[in-house]
Amino acid sequence: MLKKQEDLQKTPLKATASKAKTVDPAIRRKQEITAQNRAIIKTAFDIAKKNKAKALFIYVDAIDENVIPDKLPEGVQIILITKSPEYTYNGKHPFKDIVVIPRLKLGRMALIKIAVVFALSAKMVHPDDKIVSLVGKSESNSLDTLMYFQISTEQELLTGHSLADMPKSIIPAVFEHTLNLAIEFGNKGKEGKPIGTIFVLGDEEKAMQLSKQMIINPFKGYEPEERNILNPALKETLRELSSVDGAFIIAGNGEIITAGRYLGASMEDSDIPRGLGSRHLAASGITALTKAIAIVISESTGDVRIFREGKIIMEIEKASHV
Repeated sequence: MLKKQEDLQKTPLKATASKAKTVDPAIRRKQEITAQNRAIIKTAFDIAKKNKAKALFIYVDAIDENVIPDKLPEGVQIILITKSPEYTYNGKHPFKDIVVIPRLKLGRMALIKIAVVFALSAKMVHPDDKIVSLVGKSESNSLDTLMYFQISTEQELLTGHSLADMPKSIIPAVFEHTLNLAIEFGNKGKEGKPIGTIFVLGDEEKAMQLSKQMIINPFKGYEPEERNILNPALKETLRELSSVDGAFIIAGNGEIITAGRYLGASMEDSDIPRGLGSRHLAASGITALTKAIAIVISESTGDVRIFREGKIIMEIEKASHV
């Protein structure tokens, strides 16, 4: 029996094609980033293996740990970079080499510079080593920059081998912490105002002989552990004193000997670039005449420079704070 026309109109029609499944744009984007991260890590592995690189630096704050493949390139040391002092790797591999950099918004090159200098001071790598680095944006969980180079030949990164043969009297953790403080102070200043100072590390007896006190020693009378630069309670005191003329003299074990010290060992024939002021000349002079390392914050720019044997061995441009 034929149905009436109105009945046919009421009868739902069967779909001739199934509806296409829609994927949440956020999920799709996350899948794309994961695929991108896996691809760039694989490429980095291939480059490291082909060029016999000693180490591969990976900025883990920009990835999910599960994107690191199960199979790693043989003979390549994996060094993880993070801004979190509490970071521990929870993946399948027993990665032990972890470099903690300042919790600041750093440019790609500054991030790589700081990570490499910390790895050098900790003897994880040597200036003659070829390395591959992977960095990117932690905000978007994506790697976007791959670099391959030999440390000693990358002039923008490091000049000479001076960090590789750092005096054994300077504990790597002391150097790293002091550099971290210098970068932060150069970036944030004091109450929004720029500050400039010099941290002289190691060979403290000779450094004291070649300098004189400009203010009453603010650290005199304190126990060694109270005036150790690794003591987190000292951070704001150091920031405050950084606005006072003169240098900090710090022992290799981190004990702060004094602050507000005038360095009289400036060199007239120093070959540091023109335009750098008296602090840089003083740092050049004191490191030329001692076995110390000097870390200088430029008051005018906030840039940080490391001196060894009278020369600048690294420059780190001012970052933008988070």
